Amino acid sequence: MTRIISWNVNGVRAAATKGLLEFLQAEQPDFLCLQETKAQPDQLAEDVLSPAGYTGYWASAEKKGYSGVAIYARTAPQSVEVMGIPRFDAEGRVLMLAYPQFVVISAYFPNSQDGGKRLDYKLDFCESMQALCDRMVAEGRDVVLCGDYNVAHKPIDLEHPAANEKNAGYLPEERAWMDRFTAGGYVDSFRVLHPEPRQYTWWSYRFNARANNVGWRIDYTCVNDRLAGAVRAAEIHPEVMGSDHCPVSIAIDR
Repeated sequence: MTRIISWNVNGVRAAATKGLLEFLQAEQPDFLCLQETKAQPDQLAEDVLSPAGYTGYWASAEKKGYSGVAIYARTAPQSVEVMGIPRFDAEGRVLMLAYPQFVVISAYFPNSQDGGKRLDYKLDFCESMQALCDRMVAEGRDVVLCGDYNVAHKPIDLEHPAANEKNAGYLPEERAWMDRFTAGGYVDSFRVLHPEPRQYTWWSYRFNARANNVGWRIDYTCVNDRLAGAVRAAEIHPEVMGSDHCPVSIAIDR
């Protein structure tokens, strides 16, 4: 059994002061995928760079203090790759570790921003990410696409859908891409196993939103259809603090 945890930590250096490494050692996953690390490797202490029992792999944005992804892995991969598309790699959006049983991907999807200012960039990323996954699946490889997708897919995935239809993360174009993605050979593993409402992964720091569970589900662990039958669990961990997002996890019989 392989257990993968994914977490937008909203700054890995800040998260390290709020229990990130203690969480990792307590949970002992095979992989911990991080998003929004906001750090270059040379800015990190050794225990954050590669915690005890793990090797850390990093893809940082060129702009310091912005974006970035990482993966802590127990075992060495066959290969380590970024997306291979400069306009996205410059922002540290994707990191992929390949293994015989699957490819683990940590992805930080762009925020479409107020007024859809980056919607075109966001949709470009989404389509490019799906095309990349499609190529790997066509080659016979299975994929686990973990990360902050910055999209609440359906009304059940946020507390106030009607009030947010013109807001970033719930724009019709973003939800339409999620429709295409999940219809195109990929499974939202959590939602398959948990059809109940009010299951969120992100809460605003304002208005006591987390205490009142006024949130959005925008963090996912999706797998390709061929791998879906091997998924044994998919969970959200709202009790884990340290970021405005909480971790999500998946267990795969591989």
